[in-house]
Amino acid sequence: MIIFKYADQLARYIQQQKSAGKQIGFVPTMGALHSGHIALIDQSKKATAVTVCSIFVNPTQFNNPNDYQLYPKTIEPDIVKLEAAGCHALFLPAIAEMYPQGTSNLEQYDLGYLETLLEGKYRPGHFQGVCQVMNRLLTMVLPHKLFMGQKDYQQCMVVSRLLQLMKSPAELIACPTLREADGLAMSSRNMRLSPENRQKATTIYKCLTLIKQESNQGTTWPVVKEKATKMLTDAGFSIDYVELADAHTLQPATATMATIYQGPRVALVAAFLGDVRLIDNMLLNEA
Repeated sequence: MIIFKYADQLARYIQQQKSAGKQIGFVPTMGALHSGHIALIDQSKKATAVTVCSIFVNPTQFNNPNDYQLYPKTIEPDIVKLEAAGCHALFLPAIAEMYPQGTSNLEQYDLGYLETLLEGKYRPGHFQGVCQVMNRLLTMVLPHKLFMGQKDYQQCMVVSRLLQLMKSPAELIACPTLREADGLAMSSRNMRLSPENRQKATTIYKCLTLIKQESNQGTTWPVVKEKATKMLTDAGFSIDYVELADAHTLQPATATMATIYQGPRVALVAAFLGDVRLIDNMLLNEA
């Protein structure tokens, strides 16, 4: 695996690979890699000839400065994992490489209503930061295919919108969420959970499973939401949202009875355990 710290060096490598007729797959990360990230690397290796991973903890997408400071940084183990997975290139830029003019007064993107609900509502400015860094990364890597995890469901939709705004030919491939044996969605933030809270964290998966079962049986959403909310608060969570949405638009899909709403739906949860914020989702209309 070749490690690049500068965009111009990476660009030369990418051009060499493309000149040889090779397709480029790209897996952007913020490090603290786990099996979910490695699954994205594996998917890229199956679909493309050259897999590029980036590790960059992007300061502009953290609306909580403390959260940015506490984000796990495990670069040496990350490199070992990527090498073992057969990743071809790692882009490891500094902040000055990504934002040579600094991080003030950056460009803004027209994300429409996606910025007003769910993560957009509770983390103002977050998705602008995601777009700021992804625009730069996509311009540097120029991949044929972009691989991201479905756990960040709304983020995948935002990046899809960004690709449209950029008129990028890159194909976004959202890969299924990987879970621990007890159902907890794999996340770099799980590293920050105490052993006690790590056990409690599985309640989110149980909550989503409850929503799926009850909603598919036709239970009214207010009843389902009350049960799910109680399950989380009883486990010690502080809830940002428990919502049911159209899987394609993220607009509320909370018709009185499930039989009235026939489109694909997704249940989404964001909640704090202590100072660690966890998110997860589950598609409801799947078997």
